[in-house]
Amino acid sequence: MKHLAEYRNPATAKQLTGHIAALVTRPWTLMEICGGQTHSIMKYGLDRLLPEQVELIHGPGCPVCVTPLECIDKAIAIAQRPEAILCSFGDMLRVPGSGRDLLSVKAAGGDVRAVYSPLDAVKIARENPQRQVVFFAVGFETTAPAAAMAAFQAKQAGLANFSLLVSHVRVPPAMEALLDAPDNRVQGFLAAGHVCTVMGYTEYEPLARRYKIPIVVTGFEPVDILGGIHRCLKQLEEGRHEVENEYRRSVRREGNQPAQALLAQVFRVIDRPWRGLGVIPASGLGLSPEYAGFDAENRFELGTVSAPEPAECRSGLVLQGALKPDRCPAFGTRCTPEHPLGATMVSSEGACAAYYRYRHAAHA
Repeated sequence: MKHLAEYRNPATAKQLTGHIAALVTRPWTLMEICGGQTHSIMKYGLDRLLPEQVELIHGPGCPVCVTPLECIDKAIAIAQRPEAILCSFGDMLRVPGSGRDLLSVKAAGGDVRAVYSPLDAVKIARENPQRQVVFFAVGFETTAPAAAMAAFQAKQAGLANFSLLVSHVRVPPAMEALLDAPDNRVQGFLAAGHVCTVMGYTEYEPLARRYKIPIVVTGFEPVDILGGIHRCLKQLEEGRHEVENEYRRSVRREGNQPAQALLAQVFRVIDRPWRGLGVIPASGLGLSPEYAGFDAENRFELGTVSAPEPAECRSGLVLQGALKPDRCPAFGTRCTPEHPLGATMVSSEGACAAYYRYRHAAHA
Protein backbone atom coordinates (compact mmCIF):
# COMPACT_ATOMS: atom_id res chain seq x y z
CA MET A 1 0.00 0.00 0.00
CA LYS A 2 2.90 2.36 0.69
CA HIS A 3 4.12 2.17 -2.88
CA LEU A 4 0.59 2.40 -4.29
CA ALA A 5 -0.01 5.65 -2.43
CA GLU A 6 3.48 7.02 -3.00
CA TYR A 7 3.70 6.28 -6.71
CA ARG A 8 0.13 7.29 -7.53
CA ASN A 9 0.30 10.57 -5.62
CA PRO A 10 -1.49 13.27 -7.69
CA ALA A 11 0.59 16.08 -6.20
CA THR A 12 3.85 14.35 -7.13
CA ALA A 13 2.55 13.64 -10.63
CA LYS A 14 1.53 17.28 -11.07
CA GLN A 15 4.95 18.43 -9.88
CA LEU A 16 6.68 16.13 -12.38
CA THR A 17 4.53 17.30 -15.30
CA GLY A 18 5.40 20.87 -14.32
CA HIS A 19 9.11 20.04 -14.40
CA ILE A 20 8.66 18.40 -17.81
CA ALA A 21 6.81 21.41 -19.22
CA ALA A 22 9.53 23.79 -17.96
CA LEU A 23 12.27 21.56 -19.41
CA VAL A 24 11.10 20.93 -22.98
CA THR A 25 12.27 23.35 -25.68
CA ARG A 26 11.57 21.31 -28.83
CA PRO A 27 9.58 18.25 -30.01
CA TRP A 28 10.70 14.82 -28.78
CA THR A 29 9.39 11.30 -29.42
CA LEU A 30 9.74 8.62 -26.74
CA MET A 31 8.77 4.95 -26.88
CA GLU A 32 7.73 2.86 -23.90
CA ILE A 33 8.80 -0.72 -24.48
CA CYS A 34 6.39 -2.49 -22.13
CA GLY A 35 2.66 -3.13 -22.45
CA GLY A 36 2.23 -2.61 -18.71
CA GLN A 37 3.56 0.91 -19.15
CA THR A 38 1.20 1.48 -22.08
CA HIS A 39 -1.81 0.46 -20.01
CA SER A 40 -0.79 2.78 -17.15
CA ILE A 41 -0.27 5.65 -19.59
CA MET A 42 -3.77 5.13 -20.99
CA LYS A 43 -5.43 4.43 -17.64
CA TYR A 44 -4.12 7.58 -15.97
CA GLY A 45 -4.09 9.74 -19.12
CA LEU A 46 -0.38 10.48 -18.71
CA ASP A 47 0.09 11.25 -22.40
CA ARG A 48 -2.52 14.01 -22.08
CA LEU A 49 -0.66 15.60 -19.17
CA LEU A 50 2.50 16.11 -21.21
CA PRO A 51 3.36 19.19 -23.28
CA GLU A 52 2.29 18.90 -26.91
CA GLN A 53 5.96 18.75 -27.96
CA VAL A 54 6.31 15.34 -26.27
CA GLU A 55 4.88 12.34 -28.12
CA LEU A 56 4.69 8.84 -26.65
CA ILE A 57 4.60 5.92 -29.08
CA HIS A 58 4.04 2.31 -28.10
CA GLY A 59 6.55 -0.42 -28.86
CA PRO A 60 6.45 -4.22 -29.09
CA GLY A 61 6.06 -4.51 -25.33
CA CYS A 62 3.40 -7.20 -25.21
CA PRO A 63 4.88 -10.73 -25.23
CA VAL A 64 1.61 -12.35 -26.26
CA CYS A 65 1.22 -9.85 -29.09
CA VAL A 66 4.64 -10.46 -30.64
CA THR A 67 4.19 -14.25 -30.68
CA PRO A 68 3.95 -15.09 -34.40
CA LEU A 69 0.94 -16.80 -35.93
CA GLU A 70 2.90 -19.90 -36.88
CA CYS A 71 3.79 -20.55 -33.24
CA ILE A 72 0.14 -20.21 -32.20
CA ASP A 73 -0.80 -22.61 -34.98
CA LYS A 74 1.74 -25.11 -33.61
CA ALA A 75 0.15 -24.82 -30.15
CA ILE A 76 -3.27 -25.42 -31.70
CA ALA A 77 -1.96 -28.48 -33.55
CA ILE A 78 -0.66 -29.94 -30.29
CA ALA A 79 -3.88 -29.13 -28.42
CA GLN A 80 -5.88 -31.08 -30.99
CA ARG A 81 -3.90 -34.25 -30.32
CA PRO A 82 -5.88 -36.67 -28.08
CA GLU A 83 -2.79 -37.68 -26.10
CA ALA A 84 -1.84 -34.06 -25.28
CA ILE A 85 -2.63 -31.60 -22.51
CA LEU A 86 -1.71 -28.08 -23.65
CA CYS A 87 -1.04 -25.67 -20.76
CA SER A 88 -0.80 -21.92 -21.31
CA PHE A 89 -1.15 -18.56 -19.65
CA GLY A 90 -4.74 -17.40 -20.00
CA ASP A 91 -3.89 -14.47 -22.29
CA MET A 92 -2.91 -16.84 -25.09
CA LEU A 93 -6.20 -18.73 -25.24
CA ARG A 94 -8.11 -16.10 -27.26
CA VAL A 95 -5.27 -14.97 -29.51
CA PRO A 96 -6.26 -15.89 -33.07
CA GLY A 97 -4.11 -18.30 -35.02
CA SER A 98 -4.45 -18.45 -38.78
CA GLY A 99 -7.85 -20.13 -38.48
CA ARG A 100 -8.95 -20.48 -34.86
CA ASP A 101 -7.76 -19.96 -31.29
CA LEU A 102 -6.95 -22.26 -28.38
CA LEU A 103 -10.24 -21.48 -26.66
CA SER A 104 -12.19 -22.85 -29.62
CA VAL A 105 -10.02 -25.98 -29.55
CA LYS A 106 -10.90 -26.37 -25.87
CA ALA A 107 -14.60 -25.90 -26.67
CA ALA A 108 -14.33 -28.66 -29.28
CA GLY A 109 -12.95 -31.09 -26.72
CA GLY A 110 -9.22 -30.40 -26.71
CA ASP A 111 -7.54 -30.57 -23.30
CA VAL A 112 -6.38 -26.96 -23.01
CA ARG A 113 -5.69 -25.65 -19.51
CA ALA A 114 -4.95 -22.12 -18.32
CA VAL A 115 -2.24 -22.12 -15.66
CA TYR A 116 -0.66 -19.42 -13.53
CA SER A 117 2.88 -20.83 -13.71
CA PRO A 118 4.88 -23.27 -15.83
CA LEU A 119 5.40 -25.24 -12.61
CA ASP A 120 1.66 -25.95 -12.63
CA ALA A 121 2.22 -27.78 -15.91
CA VAL A 122 4.99 -29.86 -14.33
CA LYS A 123 2.54 -30.87 -11.60
CA ILE A 124 -0.06 -31.83 -14.22
CA ALA A 125 2.57 -33.97 -15.97
CA ARG A 126 3.29 -35.80 -12.71
CA GLU A 127 -0.43 -36.41 -12.18
CA ASN A 128 -1.03 -37.62 -15.76
CA PRO A 129 1.87 -39.94 -16.65
CA GLN A 130 -0.09 -41.43 -19.56
CA ARG A 131 -0.53 -38.03 -21.29
CA GLN A 132 1.90 -35.68 -23.01
CA VAL A 133 1.84 -32.34 -21.18
CA VAL A 134 3.10 -29.27 -23.04
CA PHE A 135 3.59 -25.78 -21.65
CA PHE A 136 3.31 -22.96 -24.22
CA ALA A 137 6.28 -20.88 -23.12
CA VAL A 138 5.86 -17.30 -24.36
CA GLY A 139 7.11 -14.03 -22.95
CA PHE A 140 10.11 -11.79 -22.46
CA GLU A 141 13.02 -12.44 -20.11
CA THR A 142 10.57 -11.82 -17.25
CA THR A 143 8.74 -15.15 -17.56
CA ALA A 144 11.56 -17.19 -19.09
CA PRO A 145 13.17 -18.13 -15.72
CA ALA A 146 9.95 -19.84 -14.60
CA ALA A 147 9.86 -21.86 -17.83
CA ALA A 148 13.53 -22.71 -17.31
CA MET A 149 12.78 -23.89 -13.78
CA ALA A 150 9.93 -26.06 -15.10
CA ALA A 151 12.31 -27.76 -17.54
CA PHE A 152 14.93 -28.12 -14.80
CA GLN A 153 12.44 -29.74 -12.41
CA ALA A 154 11.08 -32.03 -15.13
CA LYS A 155 14.62 -33.17 -15.96
CA GLN A 156 15.44 -33.77 -12.31
CA ALA A 157 12.23 -35.79 -11.87
CA GLY A 158 12.72 -37.73 -15.11
CA LEU A 159 9.35 -36.61 -16.51
CA ALA A 160 9.43 -37.98 -20.05
CA ASN A 161 5.88 -36.71 -20.69
CA PHE A 162 6.65 -33.00 -20.20
CA SER A 163 7.83 -30.59 -22.88
CA LEU A 164 7.93 -26.89 -23.78
CA LEU A 165 6.71 -25.14 -26.92
CA VAL A 166 9.12 -22.23 -26.68
CA SER A 167 8.51 -18.74 -28.05
CA HIS A 168 10.49 -16.65 -25.56
CA VAL A 169 11.98 -13.40 -26.88
CA ARG A 170 14.64 -10.91 -25.75
CA VAL A 171 13.96 -7.17 -25.60
CA PRO A 172 17.32 -5.48 -26.45
CA PRO A 173 17.58 -6.95 -29.99
CA ALA A 174 14.04 -5.75 -30.74
CA MET A 175 14.97 -2.24 -29.63
CA GLU A 176 17.99 -2.39 -31.92
CA ALA A 177 15.80 -3.51 -34.83
CA LEU A 178 13.47 -0.55 -34.26
CA LEU A 179 16.41 1.87 -34.17
CA ASP A 180 17.79 0.42 -37.41
CA ALA A 181 14.48 0.82 -39.24
CA PRO A 182 14.64 3.47 -42.01
CA ASP A 183 11.53 5.23 -40.69
CA ASN A 184 12.58 5.18 -37.03
CA ARG A 185 11.29 8.15 -35.00
CA VAL A 186 12.31 6.98 -31.52
CA GLN A 187 14.59 9.45 -29.73
CA GLY A 188 14.44 7.91 -26.25
CA PHE A 189 13.27 4.68 -24.63
CA LEU A 190 11.45 3.89 -21.41
CA ALA A 191 12.80 0.39 -20.70
CA ALA A 192 10.65 -2.32 -19.14
CA GLY A 193 11.17 -2.53 -15.39
CA HIS A 194 10.18 -6.17 -14.98
CA VAL A 195 12.58 -7.34 -17.69
CA CYS A 196 15.39 -5.39 -16.04
CA THR A 197 14.50 -6.88 -12.65
CA VAL A 198 15.69 -10.21 -14.10
CA MET A 199 18.35 -9.14 -16.61
CA GLY A 200 19.61 -5.85 -15.20
CA TYR A 201 20.41 -3.13 -17.71
CA THR A 202 23.99 -3.66 -18.82
CA GLU A 203 22.69 -4.91 -22.22
CA TYR A 204 21.18 -1.47 -22.85
CA GLU A 205 24.41 0.45 -22.33
CA PRO A 206 25.95 -0.46 -25.73
CA LEU A 207 22.66 0.54 -27.41
CA ALA A 208 22.68 3.94 -25.72
CA ARG A 209 26.29 4.54 -26.83
CA ARG A 210 25.93 3.20 -30.37
CA TYR A 211 22.70 4.98 -31.24
CA LYS A 212 23.26 8.02 -29.00
CA ILE A 213 19.86 7.52 -27.38
CA PRO A 214 18.82 7.82 -23.73
CA ILE A 215 17.26 4.74 -22.11
CA VAL A 216 15.55 5.01 -18.73
CA VAL A 217 14.34 1.97 -16.79
CA THR A 218 10.93 2.65 -15.23
CA GLY A 219 8.24 0.92 -13.22
CA PHE A 220 4.54 0.95 -13.97
CA GLU A 221 2.88 3.45 -11.66
CA PRO A 222 2.16 7.03 -12.82
CA VAL A 223 5.01 8.60 -10.85
CA ASP A 224 7.42 5.91 -12.09
CA ILE A 225 6.56 6.64 -15.70
CA LEU A 226 6.51 10.43 -15.40
CA GLY A 227 9.83 10.28 -13.56
CA GLY A 228 11.28 8.19 -16.39
CA ILE A 229 9.94 10.60 -19.00
CA HIS A 230 11.49 13.53 -17.13
CA ARG A 231 14.88 11.82 -16.92
CA CYS A 232 14.77 10.88 -20.61
CA LEU A 233 13.83 14.38 -21.75
CA LYS A 234 16.47 15.95 -19.52
CA GLN A 235 19.12 13.84 -21.23
CA LEU A 236 17.80 14.78 -24.66
CA GLU A 237 17.73 18.48 -23.85
CA GLU A 238 21.30 18.28 -22.47
CA GLY A 239 22.62 16.20 -25.38
CA ARG A 240 23.35 13.13 -23.24
CA HIS A 241 22.68 9.47 -24.03
CA GLU A 242 22.98 7.21 -21.00
CA VAL A 243 21.12 4.41 -19.27
CA GLU A 244 19.43 5.54 -16.06
CA ASN A 245 17.46 3.56 -13.49
CA GLU A 246 14.22 5.19 -12.29
CA TYR A 247 13.04 1.87 -10.83
CA ARG A 248 15.70 1.49 -8.14
CA ARG A 249 13.35 -0.14 -5.64
CA SER A 250 13.23 -3.24 -7.86
CA VAL A 251 16.06 -3.12 -10.40
CA ARG A 252 19.80 -3.49 -9.94
CA ARG A 253 22.32 -2.94 -12.70
CA GLU A 254 23.42 -6.59 -12.63
CA GLY A 255 19.86 -7.94 -12.33
CA ASN A 256 19.00 -11.33 -10.80
CA GLN A 257 22.12 -13.36 -11.41
CA PRO A 258 20.81 -16.77 -10.19
CA ALA A 259 17.89 -16.41 -12.63
CA GLN A 260 20.30 -15.50 -15.43
CA ALA A 261 22.44 -18.56 -14.64
CA LEU A 262 19.38 -20.81 -14.89
CA LEU A 263 18.44 -19.24 -18.23
CA ALA A 264 21.95 -19.85 -19.55
CA GLN A 265 21.74 -23.51 -18.49
CA VAL A 266 18.33 -24.32 -19.99
CA PHE A 267 18.20 -21.99 -23.01
CA ARG A 268 20.44 -20.75 -25.79
CA VAL A 269 20.13 -17.51 -27.78
CA ILE A 270 18.64 -17.98 -31.26
CA ASP A 271 17.12 -15.92 -34.07
CA ARG A 272 13.36 -15.67 -33.69
CA PRO A 273 10.44 -14.21 -35.69
CA TRP A 274 8.37 -11.45 -34.05
CA ARG A 275 4.88 -10.57 -35.18
CA GLY A 276 5.08 -7.28 -37.03
CA LEU A 277 8.88 -7.11 -36.95
CA GLY A 278 9.98 -10.24 -38.80
CA VAL A 279 12.96 -12.37 -37.85
CA ILE A 280 15.31 -10.54 -35.47
CA PRO A 281 18.79 -12.02 -35.02
CA ALA A 282 19.67 -13.24 -31.51
CA SER A 283 16.28 -12.10 -30.23
CA GLY A 284 14.93 -15.40 -28.98
CA LEU A 285 15.55 -18.24 -26.58
CA GLY A 286 15.50 -21.88 -27.62
CA LEU A 287 16.26 -24.96 -25.55
CA SER A 288 19.94 -25.76 -25.07
CA PRO A 289 21.36 -29.11 -26.26
CA GLU A 290 21.17 -30.41 -22.67
CA TYR A 291 17.39 -29.80 -22.67
CA ALA A 292 16.63 -30.58 -26.31
CA GLY A 293 14.62 -33.62 -25.26
CA PHE A 294 12.00 -31.27 -23.81
CA ASP A 295 11.35 -29.51 -27.13
CA ALA A 296 7.68 -30.01 -28.06
CA GLU A 297 8.29 -29.06 -31.70
CA ASN A 298 10.59 -32.07 -32.11
CA ARG A 299 8.52 -34.37 -29.93
CA PHE A 300 5.37 -33.78 -31.97
CA GLU A 301 7.27 -33.47 -35.29
CA LEU A 302 5.57 -30.17 -36.09
CA GLY A 303 7.98 -29.13 -38.82
CA THR A 304 7.74 -25.74 -40.52
CA VAL A 305 4.44 -23.87 -40.37
CA SER A 306 3.71 -20.83 -42.54
CA ALA A 307 0.88 -18.51 -41.55
CA PRO A 308 0.39 -15.10 -43.24
CA GLU A 309 -1.05 -12.26 -41.18
CA PRO A 310 -4.69 -11.32 -41.96
CA ALA A 311 -4.71 -8.35 -44.33
CA GLU A 312 -7.15 -6.26 -42.29
CA CYS A 313 -5.24 -6.50 -39.02
CA ARG A 314 -2.73 -3.67 -38.54
CA SER A 315 -1.22 -5.04 -35.33
CA GLY A 316 2.20 -5.25 -36.97
CA LEU A 317 2.27 -1.48 -37.46
CA VAL A 318 1.01 -0.96 -33.91
CA LEU A 319 3.83 -3.13 -32.54
CA GLN A 320 6.39 -1.11 -34.52
CA GLY A 321 5.05 2.12 -33.06
CA ALA A 322 4.12 3.23 -36.58
CA LEU A 323 0.36 3.34 -35.97
CA LYS A 324 -1.66 4.43 -32.95
CA PRO A 325 -4.40 1.85 -32.28
CA ASP A 326 -7.27 4.31 -32.66
CA ARG A 327 -6.00 5.25 -36.16
CA CYS A 328 -6.67 1.71 -37.42
CA PRO A 329 -9.86 1.62 -39.58
CA ALA A 330 -11.05 -1.56 -37.85
CA PHE A 331 -10.48 -0.33 -34.29
CA GLY A 332 -13.60 -0.47 -32.12
CA THR A 333 -15.80 -1.62 -34.99
CA ARG A 334 -14.65 -4.78 -36.77
CA CYS A 335 -11.99 -5.32 -34.11
CA THR A 336 -13.03 -5.40 -30.44
CA PRO A 337 -11.94 -7.45 -27.40
CA GLU A 338 -14.96 -9.73 -27.98
CA HIS A 339 -14.12 -10.20 -31.68
CA PRO A 340 -10.41 -9.40 -32.09
CA LEU A 341 -8.61 -9.39 -35.40
CA GLY A 342 -5.24 -9.68 -33.71
CA ALA A 343 -3.34 -10.21 -30.48
CA THR A 344 -2.95 -6.53 -29.59
CA MET A 345 -6.71 -6.34 -28.95
CA VAL A 346 -6.75 -9.54 -26.85
CA SER A 347 -3.85 -9.38 -24.45
CA SER A 348 -4.01 -7.59 -21.11
CA GLU A 349 -0.78 -5.86 -22.22
CA GLY A 350 -1.82 -5.10 -25.80
CA ALA A 351 -1.85 -1.48 -26.95
CA CYS A 352 -5.16 -1.86 -28.83
CA ALA A 353 -6.79 -3.34 -25.73
CA ALA A 354 -5.51 -0.40 -23.68
CA TYR A 355 -6.91 2.16 -26.10
CA TYR A 356 -10.21 0.32 -26.28
CA ARG A 357 -10.60 0.01 -22.52
CA TYR A 358 -9.50 3.49 -21.48
CA ARG A 359 -10.32 5.66 -24.50
CA HIS A 360 -12.92 4.03 -26.75
CA ALA A 361 -15.14 2.15 -24.28
CA ALA A 362 -15.06 5.01 -21.80
CA HIS A 363 -16.60 7.34 -24.39
CA ALA A 364 -18.83 4.86 -26.20
